[in-house]
Amino acid sequence: MAVLFPEETKGVIECVLFIANEPVSLQTICDIAEIEKEDALELLRELQEEYRQRRRGLQIIEIAKGFQLCTKPEFASYIERYYKPQTSAGLSKAALETLAIVAYKQPITRGEIELIRGVKVDKAIATLLEKDLIKEAGRKDGPGRPVLFGTTQDFLRYFGLKDLKDLPDPEEFIVQNTLEDEELRQMTSE
Repeated sequence: MAVLFPEETKGVIECVLFIANEPVSLQTICDIAEIEKEDALELLRELQEEYRQRRRGLQIIEIAKGFQLCTKPEFASYIERYYKPQTSAGLSKAALETLAIVAYKQPITRGEIELIRGVKVDKAIATLLEKDLIKEAGRKDGPGRPVLFGTTQDFLRYFGLKDLKDLPDPEEFIVQNTLEDEELRQMTSE
């Protein structure tokens, strides 16, 4: 294959990101464009800057261990005028709690989740599996070899995370919720 100039290679990267339905890994970009990782990262950063400087409606983001071409959030209302998103039910409180436990404690079994939550989680697990936010991540050694659950790439995309290291520190929630509870108590006692 012919060696491409940087501008042409940027075009290749842009095309791949445009047609992809999910984040494209840096390695895949390198393999397709036949370039080194350092060069791919430099070209991706240049493309990101070009989109930003030209105030375009698109951006390239790093998400779920890859890169994706997507619309900018500030243009969401215009997109909604054209495309009516399918109404899908959000996650219930039980499903969100279960998902949080899986995200922070993975790999984790159903029984361990139930021990933390104090209730059955069959329905929440089924919902999260159906929405592809969690997956079976193997089996635990021990009696019955229970299924272990972990989060998926769709989980990262859904919450806009590059990887699991970007999860907020759970201690921040404890402090924030404690402060909010105290403020609520003060307001209601006045």
